[in-house]
Amino acid sequence: MHTLLITGPGGAGRTTVAAATALAAARHGQRVLLLSGDIGDPLTALVGGPAAPGLRVARVDSGEEFREELVALQQRGSALLGMVGARPLGAEEITELPGAEQFALLRALRRAAAAPDTDLVVVDMPPLHQTVATLALPAQLRRYLARLLPAERQAARALRPVLAQLAGVPMPAQWLYETAARWDEELATVQAVVEADSTELRLVAEPGPAATDALRIGRLGLALQQLPVSAVVANRMVPQDCAAPWLAGLAAQQEKYAAEWAAELPVVPLAHLGRDPRGPQDLERLATDALVPEPPAPRRAWAVEDRRDTDGVLVWVVPLPGAHKSDLDLVRRGDELLLTAGPHRRIVPLPGALRRCTVSGAALADGELRVRFTPDPGLWPRTR
Repeated sequence: MHTLLITGPGGAGRTTVAAATALAAARHGQRVLLLSGDIGDPLTALVGGPAAPGLRVARVDSGEEFREELVALQQRGSALLGMVGARPLGAEEITELPGAEQFALLRALRRAAAAPDTDLVVVDMPPLHQTVATLALPAQLRRYLARLLPAERQAARALRPVLAQLAGVPMPAQWLYETAARWDEELATVQAVVEADSTELRLVAEPGPAATDALRIGRLGLALQQLPVSAVVANRMVPQDCAAPWLAGLAAQQEKYAAEWAAELPVVPLAHLGRDPRGPQDLERLATDALVPEPPAPRRAWAVEDRRDTDGVLVWVVPLPGAHKSDLDLVRRGDELLLTAGPHRRIVPLPGALRRCTVSGAALADGELRVRFTPDPGLWPRTR
């Protein structure tokens, strides 16, 4: 199954583009699921009543997801709550907390990826900076769980009934580890969807200087998470033959920035309707064949170049398109590398060969961060 995540700077029209993309793919005979978590359900106004043949629309209800998850968590931890004298919350008195939208969207993405009779899942994601943070969540949380509740400590589980008898109270540790194991399993499933070769991102922006800056920072965060961007939709393009001078100036500016984007990524232009799109007729006009996604190419891992024979080093090549030297920072800590690119940060485990090396330098050139590693003689295998 092909999963297409659509995002962009706030106000760029990503919801409209997501709906138009899903409709265009359905016209080409694909079975499409369009998924959105936007408050106010703007997809209903665009798609109208019954969706087009081959197209299904689903909305993520983060409030309901949060209530169901918290009620289930209370039920599983009822013994622990009773031990400390806590009163469980009823479903009717639970309101979602900040961040619930991200987790609800990730769970919906996991379910959508396993939906039957579906060729393409189009996901109307949050604004670009929120999307970067949301897609990074599964790997980050799994790392936190592994550090705070390491699996090897579960070997002591057999002793807990004895300890509970001695203490006279139930021991909550088993419940804690079981809950952490369940969370890790769910997060691993979502992470597999995010990192799959069949998942790609498409950016939506109105060509201009502000959008160019936002796309550069957003692409840095996506590249740091090894999430590929397949194309940019240049939205609300004004016709070149406008009579009004100010519209002609705007059209020229849009063409200029769209051409700059096209030097790095495929650009799909989408015309301005002269008004805000609303209703199935407007969506039909926007759902051009150019929006239909092609099957994504396999992702490229960060390559390790062996230059021991020439320079005595191994080089880890990290693609960071649009990065500036001032954006970057890196710190080696044990078997991990802490990478910072602008406002984004990622902790990356080192490949096996690089763990036996010391970091000897780094350089940025042509959108690639090249980190040099020198083999440690005390750890590197000797050869005759």
